Amino acid sequence: MTFPESVVTAVLAHMNDDHNDDSLLIVRAFARPDATAAAMTGLDGEAGVFAATTPDGNAEVRVAWPAGTISERAEIRREVVALYDAACARLGVAPRPH
Repeated sequence: MTFPESVVTAVLAHMNDDHNDDSLLIVRAFARPDATAAAMTGLDGEAGVFAATTPDGNAEVRVAWPAGTISERAEIRREVVALYDAACARLGVAPRPH
């Protein structure tokens, strides 16, 4: 499932402007514990896509949505929040209120 470009652009702007630290937690918890920075670069019905900065250089990371495939815009927020909460739990970090 591909979302319209306008939806993806809006989500990426929000995530990278307001929740960049959340992206780093998600990347560290599910893919690259050695990441020093991360930004969300894309998404589709299967996963969020992140650019991770690591000691070895840059890496693209796909993190699957916890609930499985999504197809509606409203589901994106739900899944990003679920990833964030799961990342906090996995890393032992207290989540901030939503």
